[in-house]
Amino acid sequence: MKLLIIGGNGTIGGNGTIGNKVTSHFAKNNEVLVAGRTAGDVQVDITDSNSIKAMFEKTVPVDAVVCIAGEAKWAPFNDLTEDDYYIGLKSKLMGQVNLVRIGQHYLNPNGSITLSTGILADDPVVKTTSAAMVNGGIHSFVQAAALEIPSGMRLNVVSLGMVEDAYENYKDYFPGHNPVPMKKVVNAYVRSVEGKTNGSIIRYYE
Repeated sequence: MKLLIIGGNGTIGGNGTIGNKVTSHFAKNNEVLVAGRTAGDVQVDITDSNSIKAMFEKTVPVDAVVCIAGEAKWAPFNDLTEDDYYIGLKSKLMGQVNLVRIGQHYLNPNGSITLSTGILADDPVVKTTSAAMVNGGIHSFVQAAALEIPSGMRLNVVSLGMVEDAYENYKDYFPGHNPVPMKKVVNAYVRSVEGKTNGSIIRYYE
């Protein structure tokens, strides 16, 4: 299988080296290409549709696309400006929407696309109004878009809790939360890429 992993060398939302762990797992038995903003096999800015298209033109054909990229502003609700909200809307939300909108045309038959969100969609904490909004929007997008994507193609989203590798840095934001073991983190993406589910929110919260 040939996989394209966007954010495969980095992190998502500060939640530890998820990209590295997922890439290392799939690279054992598959051909893996990594895309990043400044590093990787190919560069991409997911806030720019032209950059996304150029990335696919350089990497096609692929059997699976995994996105572990995108950002959103964390700040107290009353401190968030309109522009602060647009950071998450343009990057994590529309960036991933455009990966699906454009990427569906570059997949091999029966290919899959996996997006990434997090527990904030269902269980937000303080300073996460923007991030929670964006994550929830992606969940709704995946469920709706999966009804209309080309036959045989699959679209899912992995939604993770606070992961084990980032727990010490972020535990004060998530009091009482149980860190998600990195093995479960990797398995969430394996379930999406290698399984048969479509239109699913794959939640691993502890």
